[in-house]
Order: sequence, then C-alpha cells, then structure tokens
Amino acid sequence: MQTTKQRLLDISGGINFRELGGYPTLDGRTVKWQRVIRTASLARITDTDQQTLLNYGVTVDVDFRSQTEINKEPDRVPTGVRYQHLPVFDDDKTENSKTQAQIQAELKAQAENGFQHMLETYHDMITTTQSHIAYQQFFTTLLATEDNVVLFHCTAGKDRTGMGAVFLLNALGVPETTIKQDYLLTNQVAADLVNRRLASAKAEGASSQLLDSIKALWRVSDAYYQTAMTAIHDNYGNMNGFLNQALQLSPQDIADLKALYLTKA
Repeated sequence: MQTTKQRLLDISGGINFRELGGYPTLDGRTVKWQRVIRTASLARITDTDQQTLLNYGVTVDVDFRSQTEINKEPDRVPTGVRYQHLPVFDDDKTENSKTQAQIQAELKAQAENGFQHMLETYHDMITTTQSHIAYQQFFTTLLATEDNVVLFHCTAGKDRTGMGAVFLLNALGVPETTIKQDYLLTNQVAADLVNRRLASAKAEGASSQLLDSIKALWRVSDAYYQTAMTAIHDNYGNMNGFLNQALQLSPQDIADLKALYLTKA
C-alpha cells in the first residue's frame, strides 16, 4: 500500500486532497490511480491548484455540501470541470463550516456535545432519503465517467466525503480493514489544522467541554464509523444490502464499477 505522502495531492489552498487509487481488492485487483479523489472544499484553492487538478485529469466536481455552505464559500471550479451539487443534508450537520460561537450555541440549544452530535449525523447519513439520493447520484456519475477523474468533497472532506469513499471502496471489493484505514487517515492528514483550531479556541477562552466538542466535530472516529455500520446492519442487513436497497446499485452496476475503476494488480 502506498504511503500517505504518495496519496496526498499537492494543493496549497485546501486540505485533505487525496487519492483513492492503489488499494488492493479481495479478488486480487487494485483500484486505479487518477480515477477518483476525495477532498475538502475547493473554495480556497489557488489558480495553481486549479491547474493542478486539471492536469491531474479532473473533469467532475461532486459537492456534497448544503446550499448554505456553498453560498458562504462556493467552489472555485476549474474551467471545463463539470460541477455537480449533491447535498447529503439540507444544512451542515457536521458543523465544519460554522464558527466557534455558532457551534457553542447550537450544541447548547440541542443539549448535546460534539461527539453525540456526530453519532447522530452518521446515523442520518445511512437512514435519510436525502442522503440516499445524493449518494445514488454520486454513483450514477461514477458509472458515467469512463476515463477521467471524479473529485468528490464536502467542507472538511472527512464525514460526508468519508462515507462516500466507504461506500465506493466497499462496492469495489476493498477489504474493510483498508477502507477503515482510509477513513481514519483524515486524522493524520488534518492534524495540524485541528490543533490550530483548538489552540485558537483555547486562546479565546473556550471551556474544556467546548474544546472536546470541537475536537469531536473536526476529527473522525472509530465510533462514528461503527455507528454507520450498525445502522447499515440494523436497516439493511449488511453493506451489500445497503448498496442495493438504499443506493440502488444492481449487481450489474457493481460489475460495471469494477470494470471502470479496478485494474489487475
């Protein structure tokens, strides 16, 4: 398996831009390089970053964010790249686009902490109709893209994007241990950003409880992943049932995805 450094794209105006290529599958094949990349928002990428994405072969930008998030920080879509808005939620349930004051007010109003909030968010990603529709359309885009690169993202590239990667890698037959490693890789890749945000909040007088909530909101977790897997088990039996029933992927769709995105090792 490639190193984290090899997996990261050189994007100066964004975080968590990384390849899904190179992962081995259970049937002895490998996910193709330069076919799918998972990222955070494109709102602050530079002109050079735009050209980097074009040179890499990106032709589709799938945005899982809510309209409110997009209004606040719209993507800088490279010229010639098709933009597709597929909101997983009506608003930013991950809270990653919100200020410290907004986070504190919302958690107080809901009488919960950041960790509890994220558990609910992951459950909703598995069970809500809007989420299903967004990921169904994501797979429709993947199935229609034969040679170029599909880029998909949310705000921080970790929750809505992370689960999109989980669904895709499962459909391609990547082992669960590898899928979970890719999901958790965000904590390593975004560690500096999270630490800076925590330091800033602490300097502004944030309580220890709020700091814990911010950390929970800006990181991924075994518990979040397991909440999603439990919801899949409880509602669909297993991942294959979820892909078929919730995301409407037929056995032929799965075979077509593998033909498009896998190569012999």
